[in-house]
Amino acid sequence: MQTTRAPLLPEPARRFAAWCVVLLLGAGVAALGIWICVVFETVVTPVLLAILGTALLGPLYRRLLAMKVRKSFAAALTVVAVLAVVGGATYIVVAALIRTGDQIITSLRQAATDIAEHLGPAGTSLDDLAANAEGLLKEFGGTAATGVLTGLSVVGGMLATAALSLVLIFFFLRDSDRAAGALRSLAPRATGDLVEAMARRAFEAVEGFMRGTTFVALVDAVLIGLGLVVLDVPGAVGLAALVFVTAYIPYLGAFLSGAVAVLVALADRGFAIALWVLGVVLAVQMIEGYVLQPMVQSRTVQMHPAAVMLAITAGASVAGILGMLLAVPLTAAATGVLSELKARYGAPPPPKPDAGQPPGGLSRA
Repeated sequence: MQTTRAPLLPEPARRFAAWCVVLLLGAGVAALGIWICVVFETVVTPVLLAILGTALLGPLYRRLLAMKVRKSFAAALTVVAVLAVVGGATYIVVAALIRTGDQIITSLRQAATDIAEHLGPAGTSLDDLAANAEGLLKEFGGTAATGVLTGLSVVGGMLATAALSLVLIFFFLRDSDRAAGALRSLAPRATGDLVEAMARRAFEAVEGFMRGTTFVALVDAVLIGLGLVVLDVPGAVGLAALVFVTAYIPYLGAFLSGAVAVLVALADRGFAIALWVLGVVLAVQMIEGYVLQPMVQSRTVQMHPAAVMLAITAGASVAGILGMLLAVPLTAAATGVLSELKARYGAPPPPKPDAGQPPGGLSRA
């Protein structure tokens, strides 16, 4: 008589062990991918920047194609347009920061000194914080404009990265219609449709994030800049430029730029004007949170704020400021892939009961 052997572990324990194996494999693959990106940073960075640029410039390229412009010429026009716009915007931002940077730094140091005098020993570290802020601002401005951070090698590396990114944007735009075929050729036959669907969903998420964030950053910078000009805060143009740049780091960027604006107003215009500046910043953030962000997120993948903050922290620990800028788009792409997998393999929704049948499956008497 044949007997069946009982399993060593009960069913819940086996399921738990299986999920642990899946999570460990996923974490290992993610760690390997991050390690490869760090090792080949000089190659990965231009590719990621080119993907972000392609996602942002896709609508312009498609509009040129709709106007019967040839693919190569349309891609070249798009790259030239982005070079002019980004170059002009970078010049305006860097020039504003350099022109008003000393004034902003002086105001920050004065604000830190005043607060330290009121707080006593508990506030002495604020002066050190202002000194560190001075170093960071000078480092940012010098790196972007004059290359005084580490010499000509840093500037040359940044220019090479920018040039390679522009070339990759040209090819990504021109050959975007071949991307699906390339993915299908690399993937196994049975998974071709799935790989293409995940890639499309990830790119749509990145495209929505880039377009929405750029729109929100522009609105924030204009509104806060106008408020600072009306309140006669020194360095208003530079502060508005800082708001635009830091807007690409969700949550944390708005806090940093708002804090700098309030401290500058506190040092040069007094406590009352600083409160008005705080009110302007909070009002703009409320407009962003209740009007702009829902409008943007309705067209892209929605991400929980906790996931965004964790992604920013992880990106900063891996690649510094560049990692903070790239963390959220990559998280949006991963969220898009997960949503596609959930839509394909998730549990189907329960069937709705018929209109004539009461809940619970009971028949009418």
